[in-house]
Amino acid sequence: MQAKQWGLEAYCVQNYRKILSEFAEIQPHLVLLDITLPFYDGYYWCSEIRKVSKVPIVFISSASDNMNIVMAMNMGADDFIAKPLDGNVLIAKIQAMLRRTYDFGTAVPVLEHRGAVLNLGDGSFHYDGQRLSLTKNEYHILFTLMQNKGKVVSREKLTEALWETDSFVDDNTLTVNVNRLRKKLDAAGLPDFITTKFGVGYLVADV
Repeated sequence: MQAKQWGLEAYCVQNYRKILSEFAEIQPHLVLLDITLPFYDGYYWCSEIRKVSKVPIVFISSASDNMNIVMAMNMGADDFIAKPLDGNVLIAKIQAMLRRTYDFGTAVPVLEHRGAVLNLGDGSFHYDGQRLSLTKNEYHILFTLMQNKGKVVSREKLTEALWETDSFVDDNTLTVNVNRLRKKLDAAGLPDFITTKFGVGYLVADV
């Protein structure tokens, strides 16, 4: 059964060690998970996705005993479909869930780097089970750098981004904000997340 015939586009994960990275890149409207996956199980990835997104998550598994269903729901799943299954029933459930979810809004985009996720909907930053509290300036610095991942962002461009927040920003203010943000990232386990290119600007390296 081809998803396109139902007006859907399917994407299969390529790297089962970095599912969260691919999730952030693809920005799916719905996630289908099995319990048994390479490296980490579906419960783990369900909980990781749920920390950064409210996207609908549906488990599809032959391990459909009550314990597994309850575990999936506790990890943040929205539904559990037992195998074997009828393809038409699956499509109907997916379409119904998409209607319920997106009739009143759109998917919230996120930016991801090194396992860290910036949620653009509420401005929150998550890494390794932690939620970092960001000031408005720190959020705009991270957003600008992560949006331009792999590229050096000039101090002038970052200053302009902060001016848009109605904050008074001069060169020294930018330095103070970047240094404060770096300390938060270091404390969270993300050393060298932001690299300085002296005389030019700052960089979130695409590695």
